[in-house]
Amino acid sequence: MDFLFDLIHNTVFMAAVSGWLVAQVLKTAIDACINKSFNAERLTGSGGMPSSHSATVCALATASGIQFGGGSFQFAVSAILAIIVMYDARGVRRETGIQAQIINEMIDFFKNMGKPLSYEEKLKEFIGHTPLQVLAGAILGIAIGFLYCFLFG
Repeated sequence: MDFLFDLIHNTVFMAAVSGWLVAQVLKTAIDACINKSFNAERLTGSGGMPSSHSATVCALATASGIQFGGGSFQFAVSAILAIIVMYDARGVRRETGIQAQIINEMIDFFKNMGKPLSYEEKLKEFIGHTPLQVLAGAILGIAIGFLYCFLFG
């Protein structure tokens, strides 16, 4: 029970969790406004505005920097992690989503021509982030890291 108590009272951990949670709720609300319907998958799904990956790691790095200082091991690890995660979200994962979209279009094309295909499910296209989505998530995460440390740190 001490572990759970310690985890819940860990400012750095809870700032990161809060960054993820706020980004996911915002992403769901933005998606609902744009598409005029609620999609529950957006609460846990990847892709979209703002990037919850960026918000999480930037809240983690910001809270680590505030709690332990810019020269600390904790901040160094979390800052490098943030850079890698944001690069991946914008680069590799975004390309994967674009490829999924093209493959889905090819599947639809062949299905419409009457060609039998063994794969019935569409590939998930909403995987990565645009640079703006990553930036918005980063700014959100930094703000949440500061706010969480100010309120609870």
